[in-house]
Amino acid sequence: MDLAAPPSQLPDSLRLRRHLHIGGQWTSPADADLIDVENPSTGERVGQVPAGTAADVDRAVAAARAAFPAWSATTPAERSAHLDRLHTALTARADDLARTIAVELGAPLKLATRVQVGLPLTVLRDHVALAADAPVEESIGNSLVVREPIGVVAAITPWNYPLHQVMAKLAPAVAAGCTVVLKPSELTPLTAYLLFDAVSEAGLPPGVLNLVPGTGPVVGEALAGHPDVDLVSFTGSTATGARIMRLAADRIARVALELGGKSANVILPDADLATAVKVGVGNALLNSGQTCTAWTRMLVHRDRYDEALHLITAAVAGYRLGDPFDPTTRLGPLVSAAQAERVRGHIDRALADGARLVVGGPDAPVPARGHFVAPTVFADVHPDSALAQEEVFGPVLAVIPFDDTDEAVAIANNSKYGLAGAVWSADTDAALAVARRLRTGAVDINGAPFNPLAPFGGYKQSGLGRELGVHGLAEFCELKAIQR
Repeated sequence: MDLAAPPSQLPDSLRLRRHLHIGGQWTSPADADLIDVENPSTGERVGQVPAGTAADVDRAVAAARAAFPAWSATTPAERSAHLDRLHTALTARADDLARTIAVELGAPLKLATRVQVGLPLTVLRDHVALAADAPVEESIGNSLVVREPIGVVAAITPWNYPLHQVMAKLAPAVAAGCTVVLKPSELTPLTAYLLFDAVSEAGLPPGVLNLVPGTGPVVGEALAGHPDVDLVSFTGSTATGARIMRLAADRIARVALELGGKSANVILPDADLATAVKVGVGNALLNSGQTCTAWTRMLVHRDRYDEALHLITAAVAGYRLGDPFDPTTRLGPLVSAAQAERVRGHIDRALADGARLVVGGPDAPVPARGHFVAPTVFADVHPDSALAQEEVFGPVLAVIPFDDTDEAVAIANNSKYGLAGAVWSADTDAALAVARRLRTGAVDINGAPFNPLAPFGGYKQSGLGRELGVHGLAEFCELKAIQR
């Protein structure tokens, strides 16, 4: 069997992973069917993993349920120590993780190292402290209010950040005292296998963490509807999130959903335009635009609109498409042929709707192999058009003019989503005033850095609940009031 990818890029141990991780053991799946893992930069197969079944889910959930009483009874200090050992084991695999993500996702190696691996390691380190220090009880009048782990968690994660999205669920669930069954995306499952190698090395008790790869319609649906799953934590599309809510509703199970986004980058007329555009373009194109928080709508005051378009054009010119392992590459491919085709469809529709093409487009040159789409910028995008309303999830930026602050806020809030956003102004008080008016779960002022301890999540159809920090940890807890 010929699986393409030089050993220097993908660890040999990942090429054929034929097992599930259930109850602390690598175990054979119920069915022999396999899922091919592709390198989106070349279109070649680089690995295979099992196609899990509902029977596999039953076994994994049973293992998690059996492990829950003992694990939930551990002390915060014990959970912290387990997470610390996992952090050590995962840090030792950082290079392999980055190379694996560069291969199966197509993320440039620099991005894979700094963001795709660096961020989840930070999140895990943070939860070592949160597990030990998070408040578990408080007194309110004559009541003792205690936080208790919710139970068995189904973690269903996407392909765009294959380690971070897992860690944002796994770390707080373990810290809270829950047990977990993980279904990673079938497009990027190899990263999860490296993670579970680290889980084995770290010595977490059997059944606390379990891995069942597979497709959404099979493994995802079985987990979301399973009677012994207490919480479904999902990151992905809004349509799939709605489906999970319906499956969980029959048994009144909790859900935590981090869904789509169409975030607005509001650049007020007194802003440092050069910096705002440079950072805004970088945010919109991060991970080839495959980021739920991407600022894909850039709102610019009409007086500075032409200047902004000039700066945008210059900024986009610096984003070279290519091999993720080439140090000069700044944009990799999209994750699959289907994803690339969807993004091209959005581009074609924007042209048909009358948006003005500034950079890129359907005829822009791209590498001959792989699922590449050129970075594309449209100007004069109508706020109600499909390009301004729908999540593209590719390297496409819509630029929209506004005449005053009230109009900018109205355009920014004109979305069914509300996940992230940005405001730029020389007057930080004015920027803060606008940020408060945006109906979205996070707003960055003047390019402020991401804070992995702050709550992450969205308004409206961007989801339910929050991830990260103490607020994310609370999602995995129940509250009990004991009157004395």
